[in-house]
Amino acid sequence: MTTNTAANIKARLMVGMEIHVELATRSKMWTSAPNVAHPDYFDAEPNTLLDPVVIGMPGTLPVMNKEAVEMSMRVGLALGCEIARKCKWDRKSYYYPDLPKNYQISQYDQPLVGEGTIELPLTDDPNGPTKTIRILRAHLEEDAGKLAHEAPGGRAIDHSIVDLNRAGTPLLEIVTEPDFASADEAVRFGQVLRDICRHLGVSEGIMQKGHMRFEPNINVIIEKDGQTYKTPIVEIKNLNSFRAVHGAITHEYDRQIEEWLSTGVVMGKRAKSTRGWDDVNMVTVMQRQKEDADEYRYFPDPDLVDLIVDQDWHDRVAKSIPELPLVKLRRYRGEFGLSEKDANALVDEPATTSFYEAALALGMDPKRAATMLLNYGLKRANESSCRIDQLGITPEQLKDIDALQAGDKIGSSAADTLFGLCCDSDEAAEKLANDNGLVQVSDTGALEGFVDEVLANERNAKIVADIEGGKDAAVGALIGQIMKLSKGQANPKMIREIIIKKVRG
Repeated sequence: MTTNTAANIKARLMVGMEIHVELATRSKMWTSAPNVAHPDYFDAEPNTLLDPVVIGMPGTLPVMNKEAVEMSMRVGLALGCEIARKCKWDRKSYYYPDLPKNYQISQYDQPLVGEGTIELPLTDDPNGPTKTIRILRAHLEEDAGKLAHEAPGGRAIDHSIVDLNRAGTPLLEIVTEPDFASADEAVRFGQVLRDICRHLGVSEGIMQKGHMRFEPNINVIIEKDGQTYKTPIVEIKNLNSFRAVHGAITHEYDRQIEEWLSTGVVMGKRAKSTRGWDDVNMVTVMQRQKEDADEYRYFPDPDLVDLIVDQDWHDRVAKSIPELPLVKLRRYRGEFGLSEKDANALVDEPATTSFYEAALALGMDPKRAATMLLNYGLKRANESSCRIDQLGITPEQLKDIDALQAGDKIGSSAADTLFGLCCDSDEAAEKLANDNGLVQVSDTGALEGFVDEVLANERNAKIVADIEGGKDAAVGALIGQIMKLSKGQANPKMIREIIIKKVRG
């Protein structure tokens, strides 16, 4: 609640979210045509992922994508929602150039996913305070195509270009109750939902590719002179970044207060409207008055039978749900004692999480595995613009590097080098270490020879005297010289012990 002293009002923001998630099935919702939301097909040439069903040819019949239904069920169960035992498919009719059939197969009054709740963390600490967010429903439908208003390369044109590659993509629309009281809460929910969807494997969740689109429904509760007023609800369409979600909600809150102060218009006197987001000027822009449901002429799709989810199917899908990101974060920080930074880095990318878990399954210490994976792997992944699991190294090789280091066969610098070699080879880590001269010399006779040579150097007399006098820090200077003599292969721990023994007797 904020107070505007000049206007003598108090105002409270209310936001509900509609989130559209493109499901990463290989084929589209109602046909075997390739799905642009799948990573194999995103870069397809415009209007190449089509077939007679997608373009609405007469006589074509839809066939349901079972995988899309199961993905939707997994999302619903992860959000604590009820899964309908019976639901139906409806036609949502409207004309638009990127919708060849002139209707969208959707779900109106009997969605696949019903009510539920999720505890939203309000801070970066997974064990910190939470807020209950109510999920109203999630319905499965098909996406429309896309309209481009400029030519490839940014060239201005006087018409629109239709690309139907996205038409027919399975689309799960998740609708919340208006439980968000700030732009920060709405963004955090979007981030949590994105992480859940990625870890469930239902979407890559890449915002720039349109895998998730957010549509906040915003209004403001205003108190003045003992009276309460509600501004008309505004829906902001097709936001594809968290920056846009935050900016649109923040701007719309201020804009609605200003409009109410100017016009006094409240909910009921004006229909719900939709606005777009101008990312350059950071303002919302009026688009149209919102249609009521009856304007879409919803009716049951005559080509499709009801969808029945029996207990057996429900249970099989429920068992396929992995440990969710927030649960992993709590376990990594609590059970493993990882730092917040390291835990977040491991959970941020599902493939990295899987690699880490595979290393732990081989018996690696959780902290050692995290340190090596993030210190040695993350920098290489960033340099190569790929994921850690795509570098080429295997969890088995990582475990072997750790074993070599723990056994004093290689040092930390050599471990980093060996990690890089493993990225380019299927050979065992120990063989690569031997073949590339990374194994430390631990033979006492060889090490004593290096030590004797350094101690005999007159230029080291002052350092030797300091060591004799009890200055252990001085040993480091001699170790550095010996490492140079041995081309980095001498075991520094053993060198230190030999130096002190020889100098102090």
